[in-house]
Amino acid sequence: MSLKGFHTETYILLALMVFFGSLGNVLLSRGMKQTGEIIDFSPSALAGAFVRVFTNGSIWLGIASLLVFFASYLLLLSWADFSYVQPASAIGYALVAVLGYFMLGEFISPTRWTGVLLICAGVLLVGGTDPSPSGRGRRDSQQAGAPGEGRRDAKLETLTLPSPRGRG
Repeated sequence: MSLKGFHTETYILLALMVFFGSLGNVLLSRGMKQTGEIIDFSPSALAGAFVRVFTNGSIWLGIASLLVFFASYLLLLSWADFSYVQPASAIGYALVAVLGYFMLGEFISPTRWTGVLLICAGVLLVGGTDPSPSGRGRRDSQQAGAPGEGRRDAKLETLTLPSPRGRG
């Protein structure tokens, strides 16, 4: 894969991860608000709450969204540095605030919006860096085959035992 294709796929997976992670969490929140507050922890009340939770459409849509998030996250981690993926995905906090405002009708205070803007500024700083400057998530020492680290392109050596000639 070319470097340009690598960056394009990285950004697409990052966008999917952020969108579906944020959407999934907002849908779970909406589903739990629809289900109602759980205040009785007796076995029969918990069984009823369990049934209400898992018969709620928003909960199932949230779970499906989080499964897409998880698959995107795993794929992204397979080739981009974790130190890039996690901070860059923090833009999801801004999306959660926007979705919370529009989908859940939540009030977002000016202080909270300021915090969201600061998070976005940090994401812009991290997002401007190379997702995997040392090549597909490996440090230079790992690429070079430092002691204790397997090299990705290393050839497998076979251990050949002497034949037991003459033994009967």
